Amino acid sequence: MANLDLPDNILISLSHVLQQLQQSLPALKQEPDFSAIAFKWQNQQLIAIQQPRKMELDDLKGIEKQKEKVIQNTLQFLNGLPANDVLLTGSRGTGKSSIVRALLTKYADQGLRLIEIERDDLSELPEIQKIIQHRPEKFIVYCDDLAFNAEDENYRSLKSVLDGSLQSGSSNFIIYATSNRRHLLPEFMHENTPVTRVDVPQYTELHPQEAIEEKISLSDRFGMWLSFYPMDQNLYLEIVEHYLQKAAIPMTAEVRAEALRWCQARGQRSGRAAYQFSKHWIGSQQLKSM
Repeated sequence: MANLDLPDNILISLSHVLQQLQQSLPALKQEPDFSAIAFKWQNQQLIAIQQPRKMELDDLKGIEKQKEKVIQNTLQFLNGLPANDVLLTGSRGTGKSSIVRALLTKYADQGLRLIEIERDDLSELPEIQKIIQHRPEKFIVYCDDLAFNAEDENYRSLKSVLDGSLQSGSSNFIIYATSNRRHLLPEFMHENTPVTRVDVPQYTELHPQEAIEEKISLSDRFGMWLSFYPMDQNLYLEIVEHYLQKAAIPMTAEVRAEALRWCQARGQRSGRAAYQFSKHWIGSQQLKSM
């Protein structure tokens, strides 16, 4: 029998090669852990999020109309009634993503589940549908910051995925998305300029209105649009006071002044800025008392 003892340097080299090969191989697919209430779609798998961030609907101030509409749509969905895909658009930090997470907190015990998906993976929605089609739970597939640039052609495939043909056969799957753009694609001044009949370059769009209609038709695939707007100073301070009260900290003149300086430094008055200031102030006061 041949002697198979190899020099140490060769063994080390083989070990490095095997490690590199293992890293290049795709991860083994595992069955989803449906005991979780939230998931992330990653590498064509549903990855369970064991401790999703909790948000409460009562903490979201100044967006009562938006909450009312999205809650009603979600309850229709949970009860097996017709419901729409939802597009939440508007200013940053105004509660678009928080309202979706708060729905999970409130209705998880009624079977609501959340699947987060990246924009570039939306073409894989049919794969998600296959995985969950026989599950008794109700799934919101959630895409945050959904938008496309002018050169991005992925929106064409998304249009067909979002079309009614996908949703018509599924009663446990709905799409909620947030975006800072209402039409999801950039619009240009020349697209709103009347077209005149002049000599034009060879590759100029002959029917520009059709191109514009194609762009805005993507957002039309969502049956419900909810808009979120910048808030005024009083509402910003009301949100700060709400979070401070939950920590039993009074809203003094000093806190008010610090809260205003905080939002001025951030360049925005928003629910996000109010929440972040509240964490800063509550933490600093608790640290002083230690």
